[in-house]
Amino acid sequence: MIGSFLVAVVTVFILLIAEPMLLALARILGVYAIVEERQCRVYVLFGKVIATLDDPGLHFLWPRMGWKAPLVGWLGRCHVTDMRLDQAYLRSQPVNSEEGAPMGIGIWYEMYISDPVAYLFKNIDPRGSLAANVGNSTVRCLSNLPLEKMLVDRHTMSRTVRDEVTPKSDEWGYKLGSIYIRKVHFRDPEMIRQIESKVVNRLRQVTSAIRQDGANRVSIIRSTAERQAAIEFGKAAAVRPAIIGRAMAEISKDADVAQTMFEILETQRIVDGNGSVTLIQTPAHSLLPYLLASEGALPHEGISAGPQPPPKT
Repeated sequence: MIGSFLVAVVTVFILLIAEPMLLALARILGVYAIVEERQCRVYVLFGKVIATLDDPGLHFLWPRMGWKAPLVGWLGRCHVTDMRLDQAYLRSQPVNSEEGAPMGIGIWYEMYISDPVAYLFKNIDPRGSLAANVGNSTVRCLSNLPLEKMLVDRHTMSRTVRDEVTPKSDEWGYKLGSIYIRKVHFRDPEMIRQIESKVVNRLRQVTSAIRQDGANRVSIIRSTAERQAAIEFGKAAAVRPAIIGRAMAEISKDADVAQTMFEILETQRIVDGNGSVTLIQTPAHSLLPYLLASEGALPHEGISAGPQPPPKT
């Protein structure tokens, strides 16, 4: 039991205290160094670069530096540079077009450190110098261009600035990647207002023209449809009497069918009329219809007054 406890204590001591202390001592003595991905370590001793490590992984320094490895941690210095891709954007760089219009150009560019030693020792502020170089090249190369070309031909302008900046950036240890003119705009507020006014007026004219053209097309379609409908109605009116005549001739061949049809039509006209109809069922030889007639309520068309008495001789 005691033996297991001692083994556990020793294990915890080694893992939590002794191992970190040993690794830290090894790093101080320059035994090894770990380089991460897209990272570079530059070792400087007595004002001279003695080693540069840019491959990611574990590196042993004694075989690489010899007797200088234990001293570089005490008397020298290790510069760690970030080799990852970086981006920057410069807003509204002032240029003038060939016509004299004050323009602003927004330029975006990307870069990364290609030479860590040059980046560290050839320029005290490589990033700021690169931004200034890109801005100056933009103003110098893109000034006095025709306004039309400046507004539409951004690819050529981007390539021009990149060709101008690349040699100097390589000298400072920076590798320039893509450069792109993202925005070209007017800097004079009065000119912006005039252009907006012209654009708005032009849009109104185009909108009115489109609306008038649509109305004309609708009018043409409507008049054409009305003309065709009138023609068809005229044809139908001309053909209708002939169709009805043929139907009446066919019906008139049978007298019973013709009589029944006319009775139905007469009844339908009575029903559709606004007059009141009173139906009275009376026995034969009843005097009620005559009494009603004597009071002025003569049966009109459609009133059934029962069987009529035979006429007096």
